[in-house]
Amino acid sequence: MLYTLAVTTDAPPAPAELNGHAPSQLTRAAARVLARPLRPVADGVWLLVGGLPQRLMNVYLILHEGRVTVFDAGVEGMALPIRVAAARLGTIDRVVLSHAHVDHRGAAPRIGAPVWCPPREVADAEGDGGLHYMDFSRFDTQGRFVIPRMARLWDGGPVRIDGTIEEGETIAGFEVIATPGHSPGQIALWRESDRLALSSDTFYVIDSQSGWGGPPRVPHVAYNYDHQQAKESLRKLAAMRPAVAWPGHGKPVVGDVQAKLEEAAATT
Repeated sequence: MLYTLAVTTDAPPAPAELNGHAPSQLTRAAARVLARPLRPVADGVWLLVGGLPQRLMNVYLILHEGRVTVFDAGVEGMALPIRVAAARLGTIDRVVLSHAHVDHRGAAPRIGAPVWCPPREVADAEGDGGLHYMDFSRFDTQGRFVIPRMARLWDGGPVRIDGTIEEGETIAGFEVIATPGHSPGQIALWRESDRLALSSDTFYVIDSQSGWGGPPRVPHVAYNYDHQQAKESLRKLAAMRPAVAWPGHGKPVVGDVQAKLEEAAATT
């Protein structure tokens, strides 16, 4: 699958090696074309955007002590852009999945690095990506037809999980925060020094069926493992008073983040 990626970058120049090998002419061309979307969003944190049919899948690259952590892996077709972009920063230490859904694990089997996730996500990451608890009948007629088919396109298949990470642990300078509900064991990453939250699907800022942007909202009930728990996790994130909260899809929440997330938990 071909994904068009579109954001600007001032990331470091492409390295001489990719995954330990001298790059071919094709890989060099890919680095020039595909790595340009890498966008700095905070100190040591870059955003890579991709996905089909709209560019709504967010993958975060965190550079810490000379190693790169990939937080979430987008969809299958983003594997090469992730590898090329990460190689501009350094060697990938590991891929950390916030949760096992197919639009977050999609590229993970093809990045070529160990994959970690929360303990309660292991079975689904190595299984069907959580599809067994989703209820696509909750979508409208178009969504019921389109979303299951897109899910198959997004997914790279089961992922071998090499390790787990839980709330309270630290990874790449971020604290792991449990935000379950959208999935059994979803996590977010929190950095107290600049009050930055990499929130994954603790909230959406897009409509699940159209992809149109809007204010924060609880993820669509059709996707959620426990919708009420998802609301509680959103309130938990709001109470941390982030300065900025970057989601798994779409643009960040800024300004009075706490109030916006609290309103989302109460009204959606």
